[in-house]
Amino acid sequence: MADPRTETAPRADTNPLTSVPIEITVSVGRARPLVRDLLQLDAGSVLPLDKRLEDPVELFVGDRLIALGVLEVQDEGERGQLAVRLTEVTDLKAAG
Repeated sequence: MADPRTETAPRADTNPLTSVPIEITVSVGRARPLVRDLLQLDAGSVLPLDKRLEDPVELFVGDRLIALGVLEVQDEGERGQLAVRLTEVTDLKAAG
């Protein structure tokens, strides 16, 4: 039987789980309109959010906050591609 003190964690590039795609949700803000106000929305309506333009966006995997960042336009590739520059990353290895 192998000694657990000498075993190492599998290398990331040999672990098959590292190639599984995940979905990251970027939250730019939230709104809590009344139902009557929501029913009056149409094309061109403005829905105020609880954040300002200079506030960081939040990145989630499921309901877990994994990072904060700022929105920017990516220079390379398709013109006008929206991207997020990470400014803070949570400890992804810590137990949630």
